[in-house]
Amino acid sequence: MKLKLYQLDIPFTAAFAHSSAVRAATQSVWVEAHADHRVGVGESCPREYVTGESVKSVHVFFETYREGLCREIDSVEDLIAWADTHTDIINANPAAWCAIELALLDLFAQRKNLPVEQVVDVAPITGTFTYSAVVGDSAPDIFRATVARYLKMGFVDFKLKLSGNAMRDRQKIDTFRDLTDVKPMRVRLDANNLWDDAETAAHDLANLEYAFAGIEEPLAANDIDGMRLVAARLGCPIILDESLLRADQLAPLAKDPERWVVNVRVSKMGGLLRSLAVIKTARDLGLAIIVGAQVGETSVLTRAGLVAAHASRDILFAQEGAFGTHLLQEDITNPSLMFEASGVLDADAYSLSKNSGWGLTVHCKADVATVLSS
Repeated sequence: MKLKLYQLDIPFTAAFAHSSAVRAATQSVWVEAHADHRVGVGESCPREYVTGESVKSVHVFFETYREGLCREIDSVEDLIAWADTHTDIINANPAAWCAIELALLDLFAQRKNLPVEQVVDVAPITGTFTYSAVVGDSAPDIFRATVARYLKMGFVDFKLKLSGNAMRDRQKIDTFRDLTDVKPMRVRLDANNLWDDAETAAHDLANLEYAFAGIEEPLAANDIDGMRLVAARLGCPIILDESLLRADQLAPLAKDPERWVVNVRVSKMGGLLRSLAVIKTARDLGLAIIVGAQVGETSVLTRAGLVAAHASRDILFAQEGAFGTHLLQEDITNPSLMFEASGVLDADAYSLSKNSGWGLTVHCKADVATVLSS
């Protein structure tokens, strides 16, 4: 087996902003696993403000472990065993591991002529998946136009990014309220760790005067006690994202599971197998799940996210991503998996359960990928 690493650089159709970053192109890595005249593909999106990773750190991880991985892993069982004996290393490099794991799962599924979900003990993917509209922190006219465009497409579930500027955020909520006063919407906010203390966060959020379905990461990452207080004051659950990277972090939420929702982003969690472990533990503890996404994912991470969503349908609070060429100027696969009207993606229309591996064909890598290791 041979592993290759690339950096993806795909421009967006429009810049996307939130309080931690502004992006106009992908910040992604791509891994290929070559063996037996087959190629498995994987992707991840390293983020400094989420897991402390960068494209450079992923490259270092890849060079450090590539030779051993190629020598020691030749099956899903080997993959699981390697991960189990390198837990601390993966904890420190989840996005780096994610891209490798996804490529190997694709390769091994192709060998068995099965879709990836079946080699990780998830039922074949069928039916529809409904995605949330995600609106970045943009200027008032762009915010209004973006919300209007989603409404025209039939979306009723929204995630709005906050700026931390009280006047700007209140203006956005007022604009949203004006645009949606005819039909009630389900709205959650993403604060991206804006506030330093629970009292100020609760006060400022209450002043927005809207019945939100949830608030994502209002305080510094891992300030669970502070966020528990915000949840109590606002009467809505807290969505954990940067604060939740693996299954063993869920135990402190068991005493009040109704106050929490866990955002499972495959890249952030360290791959699909670790995402499925989080979902299983969340179910056992009575917690709800959002299957989230990093801005700029291609269809490979969308496909992996569908496995996670399918495995958590009974506890699924919301689903994000599947932007495809709604956001990317070009996708790296054919087909490009993306939502259509009302945010719906019909898995059966893509015949995902009938194809081996991810069931996607890479068709435009050369013009958007830079070789890092081959």
